[in-house]
Amino acid sequence: MEGRAKAPAAGTVLNALAAGFGSAFAIDRYVTAEVHLGDATQFTGAVTGAPATDTALIERCVELTVERFGRSSVEGGHVRTESDVPAAGGLKSSSAAANATVLATLEALGEPVGRTERLTRETACRIGVTAARETGVTVTGAFDDASASMLGGVTITENPADRLLAREAVEWDVLVLVPDDRAFSADADIGRCERLEGVSETVLELATEGAYGRAMTINGLAYCAALEFSPEPIVEALPHARGVSLSGTGPSYVAIGERDRLRGAQREWDTREGVTWLTTTQNKGAQTY
Repeated sequence: MEGRAKAPAAGTVLNALAAGFGSAFAIDRYVTAEVHLGDATQFTGAVTGAPATDTALIERCVELTVERFGRSSVEGGHVRTESDVPAAGGLKSSSAAANATVLATLEALGEPVGRTERLTRETACRIGVTAARETGVTVTGAFDDASASMLGGVTITENPADRLLAREAVEWDVLVLVPDDRAFSADADIGRCERLEGVSETVLELATEGAYGRAMTINGLAYCAALEFSPEPIVEALPHARGVSLSGTGPSYVAIGERDRLRGAQREWDTREGVTWLTTTQNKGAQTY
C-alpha cells in the first residue's frame, strides 16, 4: 500500500494573524511525500536530509487520513518527505508537507481525491489543517496557506471556519528572497499582530477586488512593523514589482510581476544575505504522481 504526492509552496497576500482572514498563492516549488502503509504497528515519519526534524505533523496527517478513510487493518505506516522549500521560511513548507502527505496516504489507501462526493480536495486540505493545529505547527490554522497549496492559484479564506471564500488562477512571475535566518510561525507575537486588524480589513477588501499586488504590499509593510522585520527589501523591490510582501511570519519576502522587471529587484536582493530565486505561480495545486 504505497502512495506518492507533491504539493507546492505558497506566498502571502494577506496574513491571517490579525483578523482570521487570509490569502495566499501557490508557487512552483514543492514538497514531496512517499507513504507506505500496512507494514508497521505505528505511524512514523522522516524528512530527507534533515534527520533531526520534528515529524509529528506528517505522522499525524497519515494517522488522521487512515482513521477517516482507511480500514481497521491498517495500524501503522511510514511517511518520508523531501522538500525544495526551506523550513521556517514563511513559504508554507508545513502546509505543503501536510497536503502532500494526505494525498499520498489517500493514494496508498486506494481512495484518490474525487472518487466520492465526500472526498474533495478541500476535505483533504482540512485533514492537514487539523493535523497542523493538533501538533502546534500553526497559530491561525493556516487554511489560507493550505488551500493555496492544495488547490493552486490564489485563495482567500476565513481561517477560523476553514472556509474558502474565493479562488482564482493567476499567471505571475514570482521573486523570492530567503534570508539565512529562520522564523517559526508558532513563535510570532500574536498580540502585536492583532493590532493590525484595521489594516487587514483594507487588505482583504483589496484582495477581494483582485488588487492582489496592492494588497500584499500593504500587508508586507504592516507585518514587517509588527514582527520587527526590515521593510527595506519591500522598498527595494517596489519599483520593479506589482506587489511585494513579507511572506507569512517571515523571514522570506515574495514579489510578483513580470520576470524582466523582477530581475531588477533580484539584483537588489542579491546584495543581501540569503538566496533569491525566480519562479512562477502554480495553478494545479497538489498532485499524486
